[in-house]
Amino acid sequence: MKHTVVALMEDKPGVLNRVSGLFRRRNYNIESLSVGHSETPGISRMTVVVEGDERVVDQVIHQLEKLINVTQVFNVTHQPTVIRELALIKVKATAGTRTEIMELANVFRARIVDVSATSLTVEITGPEEKVNSLIGLLRPYGIEELARTGRVAMVRGGNGHSDEPDDAPQATSESK
Repeated sequence: MKHTVVALMEDKPGVLNRVSGLFRRRNYNIESLSVGHSETPGISRMTVVVEGDERVVDQVIHQLEKLINVTQVFNVTHQPTVIRELALIKVKATAGTRTEIMELANVFRARIVDVSATSLTVEITGPEEKVNSLIGLLRPYGIEELARTGRVAMVRGGNGHSDEPDDAPQATSESK
């Protein structure tokens, strides 16, 4: 099972290196990793996806909490969350296929962000399954280049970072 863990950490040089070193030393595979600024100046937000059972994710959280520059760690796997991914997909395009590719992008509410004589670059944002579906449909045209962010996640509504389940059941982004 894939687990989504969010960690807040000081925005200082070397912190991400220590976090990735922790995963390497423990022989945990990182499925995806996304890091960026948070709403708090000087604090970065890291979303990491690891595969394994509850024991593995508990160990990952415990090890992350030991790092001095990590301020908080949350397992949001079983909480109602908004989960998104961004992908840029450069696809071969000829005069005959350009319209088809643009129509596919439109169906997925993706955007064409670059056009050249031989290719189109498509930007898509959404749940992992949506991104995977569009990539699968674009493969026959010839994907020249692909860049994906990996998951970013945020607990829905007023839950904030709480590890406590919300009283009102809510759908996750994966069910939409």
